[in-house]
Amino acid sequence: MTIDHPHLKPPDAGTALEVAPGVHWLRMPLPFALDHINLWLIEDGDGFTAVDTGIAMDGVKTAWKALLPGRHLRRQIVTHFHPDHLGLAAWLAAETGAPLLMTQGEYLTAQAIAAGIPPFDVASMVQLFRRHGLDDDRCAALDARGNAYRRGVPAIPATFQPLFDEDRLQIGAHGWQVIVGHGHAPEHASLYCADLNVMISGDMLLPRISTNVSSYAAAPELDTLGLYLASLEHLTSLPEDTLVLPSHGLPFRGLHARVTELGEHHAARCADLLTACAKAPRAAGELLEVLFGRPICDPHQTMFAMGEAIAHLNHLEHQNRLQRQDDGRIIRFTTAHNKE
Repeated sequence: MTIDHPHLKPPDAGTALEVAPGVHWLRMPLPFALDHINLWLIEDGDGFTAVDTGIAMDGVKTAWKALLPGRHLRRQIVTHFHPDHLGLAAWLAAETGAPLLMTQGEYLTAQAIAAGIPPFDVASMVQLFRRHGLDDDRCAALDARGNAYRRGVPAIPATFQPLFDEDRLQIGAHGWQVIVGHGHAPEHASLYCADLNVMISGDMLLPRISTNVSSYAAAPELDTLGLYLASLEHLTSLPEDTLVLPSHGLPFRGLHARVTELGEHHAARCADLLTACAKAPRAAGELLEVLFGRPICDPHQTMFAMGEAIAHLNHLEHQNRLQRQDDGRIIRFTTAHNKE
């Protein structure tokens, strides 16, 4: 089955479009190159359950204020801790009384990053990137940027209801299964409804871009890319014609085909890194243009690019296709025959 988009025009901010019985699509703005996020409202008895909240910015609040009259919000499910998903959870809870549901790993990660608790703070991130060869200028720019997470998530609800893998939630007339995935975030929760053959995929499965898969300072050698690829493979247990509702891009069918494409994409990026590291030992900071095909200078993009480069190098090391060289200052990777 090829990838098919049954809805080609997204709803305007402040409006909703029904894409499956009782499931409504919202689109909210983002202040980045990736300029939107999709949110979802599911009919739930005398009200609605929201899936994700949008980032904390006035334009998103304005859109919510246009939507909420006449729509009682009973609860809010957040797929993962990133600002575009969790940013307005506390505001929505204050406005509507809707409690927050999310996995414990995501909730605790959000609290740690928002509070700047080492090793979830900016200094620890910059030190990780410096060890992986990021130059002083870009490290300084990241340091000067400060805790950008706190600006996107100015408050987090004081309590939450934990979600666990394979939980079944009754939302209105239908049951929804929680599917926890890893790699993009610690315990990302997607939702699948067998009755409707619909999956709200969050950021785990996107139709046109590959979600960011990053290494992070708290677990610097973890194979996050391997975890992500395994999570994608797990999704292929769902029907190929599942309607996938992603956080970015258009709803689509062709789940298995998209998983195959993403696997091929990451395999190609790994092949590029292997070629580069076969010539000489290379650090992640020296490989950004190899991985992304362009210079990366903006601090926001540098953060994602460095995390992704380290994740791919870690993955190749876990597969015994690269070996790590650490001189106490810079970590570099090489193929076996280049090991000094």
